[in-house]
Amino acid sequence: MNRESIDSLKGIGEKTGKLFQKVGVITVGDLLEYYPRAYDTYEEPCPIGELKPDQVMTVAGMLYKTPDVKRYSHIQVITTTLKDVTGTLLLTWYNMPYLHTTLKAGTKAIFRGRVVKKSGRLTMEQPEVFTAEAYEQVVHSMQPVYGQTKGLSNKTIVRAQRQALSLRTMVRDYMPADLRKKHELAEYNFAIEHIHFPTDRTELLFARKRLVFDEFFLFLMAVRRLKEGREDKKSAYILNLSTQVEDLRKSLPYSLTNAQENVLNEVYGDLSGGRVMNRLIQGDVGSGKTIIAILALLQAAYNGYQGALMAPTEVLAKQHLESMTELFAMHQIDKKPILVTGSMTAKEKRIAYEKIASHEADIIIGTHALIQEKVVYDNLALVITDEQHRFGVSQREMLGKKGEEPHVLVMSATPIPRTLAIIIYGDLDISVIDELPANRLPIKNCVVDTGYRKKAYEFIRKEIASGRQAYVICPMVEASEMIDAENVVDYTKTLIEALPGIPVEYLHGKMKPKEKNGIMERFAGGEIKVLVSTTVIEVGVNVPNATVMLIENAERFGLAQLHQLRGRVGRGKYQSYCIMVGASDQEGTKERLDILNQSNDGFFIASEDLKLRGPGDIFGIRQSGDLEFKLGDIFTDANLLKTVSEEVKRLFKEDPELEKEEHLELKGKLQEYLEKSYDKLNL
Repeated sequence: MNRESIDSLKGIGEKTGKLFQKVGVITVGDLLEYYPRAYDTYEEPCPIGELKPDQVMTVAGMLYKTPDVKRYSHIQVITTTLKDVTGTLLLTWYNMPYLHTTLKAGTKAIFRGRVVKKSGRLTMEQPEVFTAEAYEQVVHSMQPVYGQTKGLSNKTIVRAQRQALSLRTMVRDYMPADLRKKHELAEYNFAIEHIHFPTDRTELLFARKRLVFDEFFLFLMAVRRLKEGREDKKSAYILNLSTQVEDLRKSLPYSLTNAQENVLNEVYGDLSGGRVMNRLIQGDVGSGKTIIAILALLQAAYNGYQGALMAPTEVLAKQHLESMTELFAMHQIDKKPILVTGSMTAKEKRIAYEKIASHEADIIIGTHALIQEKVVYDNLALVITDEQHRFGVSQREMLGKKGEEPHVLVMSATPIPRTLAIIIYGDLDISVIDELPANRLPIKNCVVDTGYRKKAYEFIRKEIASGRQAYVICPMVEASEMIDAENVVDYTKTLIEALPGIPVEYLHGKMKPKEKNGIMERFAGGEIKVLVSTTVIEVGVNVPNATVMLIENAERFGLAQLHQLRGRVGRGKYQSYCIMVGASDQEGTKERLDILNQSNDGFFIASEDLKLRGPGDIFGIRQSGDLEFKLGDIFTDANLLKTVSEEVKRLFKEDPELEKEEHLELKGKLQEYLEKSYDKLNL
C-alpha cells in the first residue's frame, strides 16, 4: 500500500492529487513521511483577565451583543464582545457573515484563537466556536498542523493521513534491537502513527526522537559510505603554485587576514597534493571567501585546466563575473571568465558552449546551468560551489562524466558550530575563516518595538538622501487571516506612502525567476532605493551601497537566519545598520534578539542560540540552512546528533559491511536510502 499513488485513497481525485504533488507527496508512503510542522494543543479555557498576546488561547464566556458586520473594500469584518467575571474581549472574524445569525447576544460558548493587542486592547482573531460539549471532546488533545498550499486545506491532509495510517503496510523495524533499547527508541510503526496523532506531548517527543534518530543515522551512514568510496582518491589534476597567482595576491589593494592566509594554504595544499580535494570553507558573511575562490580558480587556469564557480542566483553569478573581469583587467591577468545561466538565449548559450569546449574560456561562472549535459568542458579541474549549493551525488557524477573527477570546494556562510559541522560535513575537510577584514566596519544593531517604526522610516529617508539604499524584510508574502505578521505586498504600499518620491519595490519567492532577477538587478544597479522582501534575499545579491536592514517581526526568524539577513548590509565602505522590530511581548523574545544586538559573530550567535533553544524546543524555528532533514534540526537536536554520530562510528567499527544477522535489515534500509536520496543527498 505504501508505494501506491496518493490518489488510491478515497476522496483524492486528480485535482487534489496534483495539489499533494505540489508539497512533494506522490505516494501513500510519502504522505506518511509528510510530518506536521506544528500541533494545536487544546487547553482548558482560561479567564479573559489572564489572556496573553501573541498566543493561541481558549476562553469561555457570554456574548455581550449580537455581532456587527462591516465591509472594508473586499473584506467583511464581523465583531462582537465576550464577557466573563474577569473582563471583556473583542472577537473578530473575516468574511464569515453567517455568524451574525448564528451568534446572538446572551449566547454562552467557548472560543479559541490567536490573541493580539490592537489599539491597546486584547482581540481574539478568527476564533473557532465550540459548545461546551464539543470542546470537551477535544480538550487536552494535540491536533496536527501541516504545511499547506492554496486549495489544499489542513482538514484534507488530516483526513488523508488518518486513512493512510489505517491502510498502511506495517514495516519490519530495521533498527538493531540493542540500539533501540540503549537509547529508549520507539518502535518504528508506533513512531509514524504518533508523530501525526499524539495523545500528549510526552508521546509526541517519544515518537519524534525515534524518527529524528533515524534521519541522522541513515544520513551519517550514507556520508560514511560515500567518504570511504573516495578517501585518498588519486587526482588527475595536480595544480602547482603559479607565480602569476602569487603576484596577483601580493598586489591586491588589501592584505589577506591571517585566517584567509591559512585557508588559502590549505586549499593550495589540496590542489597540489595528488588527492581529490573535497573541502568546505566556512566563513561569516563578508569574511572574504570570494577572493580565495578566485585565486584557486586562477591556479587551475594557469596550470592549463578549467575551473567553474557555481552561484545560487543569476544575479550573483553576473556580479562574480563583473568583479572578476574588473580584477583581471586591473592586474593584467590574461585568463578569460565566461558566464552560463538558464536565462541566456539559445544563441548566447551556443557561443558560451563553444568557448568552453575549445578552452577559449578558462573560468566558467554560472548557476545550475553549468552542469547541463550540453556543456562540454576541456579538462575541468576545479568546481567551487557558493553559498547554499552543496553538490548532490548525481551532480558530481555529471561533472565527473565530463572528464576526470574534479577538485571540489564548497563555500558556506551558514554559521554552524565546528563540533556539529565536523559531524554533518563528515565527507569534507573543513576550513574556517573566523576573522573579518580590517577595513570592515561592524554593523550597528538595535532591537526595537513597533512604536519605533516612524523613526526607522525617517532614518531610511536620511540614508537614501545620502545616496544609500535599504532592505526591509517581512515574514510573509501576503496578508493572512490566521497569522498576524507583516507582509511584503501591503508593507510596500505603506512604505510608498511613508517615503514619497523614493522608488520602493517588493520581491518574494512566488515571483517568476525572470521577474526576481530583474528586480534584484535594478536594486543592485541603484535604480530601486528600498527593497521590501521575504527571506528570498538571504542569499543572492551583493549591494555594497545598501546600508540599512530593517527586519519586521524579527521574533519569527531563527537567529542564524537573522544573522544571514543582516549580512546583506555592511558589504561596502559605509557604516551599516540593522534594525530588528519585535512585535511580540512573549517571554524570551527580547533575550534571543539581544544576542544579535551584542554580537556580529555568526559562530558565537549560533552557539548561543543552541544554549537558549533546549532539546525540548521542537516547535522553534528550523534553521539548519541547506541541510534539509524532515524533522531533525541540527541546532535543536545537537545532542542527539552527537549521540548518533558515535553510534555510527561504533557500528562500522564492529561490522564494516553490515553483514551480521542483526544488521541485515539495516543494510537493506541503507541501500534503499542511498538509492532514494541519490539526487538529493547533500554530500
